[in-house]
Amino acid sequence: MNFSWWFANKIAFGKSSKNNLSTTIIRIGQIAVAIGIMVALITLSTGIGARKGIKQKLADFNGHITIKPYNSNLSFNSDSLSLKQDFYPNFRAVPEINHIQAIAVKGGIIRTKDNFSGVFLKGVGTDFDRVRFHNYITKGKFPIIGKTQVSNDVVIPEKIAKELHLDVDSSFVIYFSQNNGKPIYRRFQVSGLFSTDIKDFDDIYIIGDIKQVQRLNKWDSLTVGGFELFTDIEKLDEVALKVNENINFQLYAQSASTSFTQINDWIAIFDTNIFVVLFIMMIVVVINMVMVLLILILERTHSIGLLKTLGATNWRVRKIFIYYAVFIMIPGLVVGNVLGIGLLLIQKYFKIIKLPAENYYLSYAPVYLDIGYILILNICAIIISAIVLILPSYLISKITPNQAMKINQS
Repeated sequence: MNFSWWFANKIAFGKSSKNNLSTTIIRIGQIAVAIGIMVALITLSTGIGARKGIKQKLADFNGHITIKPYNSNLSFNSDSLSLKQDFYPNFRAVPEINHIQAIAVKGGIIRTKDNFSGVFLKGVGTDFDRVRFHNYITKGKFPIIGKTQVSNDVVIPEKIAKELHLDVDSSFVIYFSQNNGKPIYRRFQVSGLFSTDIKDFDDIYIIGDIKQVQRLNKWDSLTVGGFELFTDIEKLDEVALKVNENINFQLYAQSASTSFTQINDWIAIFDTNIFVVLFIMMIVVVINMVMVLLILILERTHSIGLLKTLGATNWRVRKIFIYYAVFIMIPGLVVGNVLGIGLLLIQKYFKIIKLPAENYYLSYAPVYLDIGYILILNICAIIISAIVLILPSYLISKITPNQAMKINQS
């Protein structure tokens, strides 16, 4: 067994270390480590959780990747596109795609007795992933979309429902403009309410039967406005590139991360915040451990002199105290992890901390817990501290046996 490791373990966890003068300093160092690792865990988990949560919402509502005609106009209204595509309903050329659904969008104005609102009817078919969207339903249910029968049921955002005094089972009329200038109106029934906390969606979109949009645009059943593709949320741009390489030149694919650049730029701020907080917490932990190590060296000057008298080299003694300081960190790391993970689990399941959705696109602080991140964070804290402690441990080289004995005698 390595002597330095064994000796450091004995003085760190042995009975002799319980009642010496350095106990208070050690406790302060352990508390600092616990607070540092706890804050770092919370920052990392909530930061990654927020980033993933917002990206997931963008992708769930609008598709991870969208395919549209290459000459598609800049408005929200869909251009026509044939449903008969080599990639639909299964994209065999890009196996990362796990689901495809056809959609079509048509703009109109909801009119009620006392208010109105401009909206876009997003038409979906029988291939729509209802399970994925179920998380955003707050009241009622998603419309039942049949293969032949046209459904008048729609789900609308809670915000629009509140502004127009609508609720589940309410009905309303939408006026759609046509190329000839004559509006067409359709009456719809509210089957459910939804909320994504993303203004771009909750302010303008309602979801209903794609056959309604096809009838309004005088399309046949094999004409749609575009396709939404779903894949791994962390590989959107990479998969979008593959999709573009395997579709007709008259089509183009766009990932959710490029469709909503403003929101994604805002999401990128989380990465900066996470790095800054982790850096500050690591500095705090390292400074505290350096102070603890220096005090331990000064407090155990006699022991250092005795070890050198017995033939221990400077580097061997330095390693003893570096290991000693690292061993002192362990209880602090354990307590910090327990407290941090405990608080995160409480937030994850009880959603105690709320957020203003209009600013954060989330109604509560999300939590992402991954054993890999936790282990890496703890290992990095130990390794960085051990490396940084090499420099202050150089003080040991300045202590000679004669000086140590003189200090002890005085």
